[in-house]
Amino acid sequence: MMNTEFFLLGFQGSRNQRNVLFSLLIVVYNVTICGNLLIITLVSTSKILHTPMYFFISQLSISDILLSTNIAPNMLHILLNNGAAITHMACIAQLYFFSAFEAVQCFFLTVMSYDRYVAICNPLHYTSIMTRTHCVKLTIFCWLVGCSVTLSDTLTASSLTFCGPNIIDHFFCDLMPLLDISCSDTFIVTLDIYVMAVPVVLTPCIIIIISYIKIITTILRIPSRSGRQKTFSTCGSHLIVVCIFYCALFCVYVFPMKGKILNISKVLSLLYTVFTPLINPVIYSLRNKDIRKALETINK
Repeated sequence: MMNTEFFLLGFQGSRNQRNVLFSLLIVVYNVTICGNLLIITLVSTSKILHTPMYFFISQLSISDILLSTNIAPNMLHILLNNGAAITHMACIAQLYFFSAFEAVQCFFLTVMSYDRYVAICNPLHYTSIMTRTHCVKLTIFCWLVGCSVTLSDTLTASSLTFCGPNIIDHFFCDLMPLLDISCSDTFIVTLDIYVMAVPVVLTPCIIIIISYIKIITTILRIPSRSGRQKTFSTCGSHLIVVCIFYCALFCVYVFPMKGKILNISKVLSLLYTVFTPLINPVIYSLRNKDIRKALETINK
């Protein structure tokens, strides 16, 4: 008999432990939504933030809100009930939106590294290269390609059959846990994962690394120490976000953890699905003078 629904275990523990985690995560989710909405509002209304870098930051904030909303509400429901059932269709839908928004974030982080590369390594031509039209085209590319390239993985995952245990030891419908409980041949799906990893994860990662190698090389050529610090500060926030995002992503998917340390994998998944969307606006607002200045202008 085919399973038509799954049971997500979430984070198992005593009621008090789950209540503490629920309280923490609901605060994190609300702060994430408010923080990212604030970034979007500031970039939209403040003239000093009408630059390519802040335009891309606002787009990243939109993807953060969508990613967090796709995961957090159902996760909170699972915590309250010590697990919860989810239909096959709802599970596949959550998998698609999760994959799509993660891919969109990968592309936007790449575009932002390109923006910093042009600004630091080719400053005289920055305004002629990063025009409004060019930024809009890059944004459309990130959203369209991010939402379409992951469709293949979702379609192949939806064709899997599940006739055994329907328990998923995770807090959302991720592809790896689904493969673990599938009773059909997963070779095609696994192959599709590795094929899709090239344009979605590997290529953006390589572009970011090359961009920062050239950025750092250019910064090291600046004679004064204060000049080097000032130039590097313009891309410091982005570099921090990239490191947090990719470290968690690689630990979960490139070096997956099984068995007794499965909970560590869950925590890492929690980091890039729930906490990274919170960290992004915090880093960009606390480390960025322009955003703080725009916030002060609104308060006046």
